[in-house]
Amino acid sequence: MEKGVGGSLYEMLEVARPDPKQLSPLVLAYIGDSIYDLVIRTYLLSARGNMPVNKLNRMACSLVRAQAQSEMALRLEPVLTQEEEAVYRRGRNAKSYTSAKNATISEYRHATGFEALMGYLYLLGDFKRVLELVRMALEDTDIWQNSAQERIKN
Repeated sequence: MEKGVGGSLYEMLEVARPDPKQLSPLVLAYIGDSIYDLVIRTYLLSARGNMPVNKLNRMACSLVRAQAQSEMALRLEPVLTQEEEAVYRRGRNAKSYTSAKNATISEYRHATGFEALMGYLYLLGDFKRVLELVRMALEDTDIWQNSAQERIKN
C-alpha cells in the first residue's frame, strides 16, 4: 500500500487504520469531507500564497460546498474504477438525515458520494489517487485555470 498522509498519520497516532470496506458510506463521507477540505486549502495556499485569509476562505468555500462537489462528482464518474464507482454510489444513495443549506437534494447526495469516495481512498492509504481525482475534477474550474496561469507567469 502506498504511503501518504493517511499512512503516516495513523502510524504517528499509533492507532489502527479502520478497514474502509467495513464502514458505512456516511462515515466515509465524514472523513472524506475533511480530507477534501484539507486538499483544497493546501492547494489554495500553495497556488495563491500569502493573501487575506477571508479571501482564501471564500475561495475554499466555493470549492467545498455541496453544489461544487456534486459538479466534480459528475465530472469524475467516467474515470472512476468499478470499485470507486461502487463506493461513490453507496455514498450517493445513503440515507442522510441532514441536508445542505444551499443545495438541492440531488446535489447533496452527489456531494455525499464524492466525500465518501475521498474518505474511502484516504482510509485505503491511496492519497495519490485522492489528489489525482481532485486535480481532474478541478482542471476546468476558474480557480484552477487562474492558478495555472499564475504558476506559468512565475
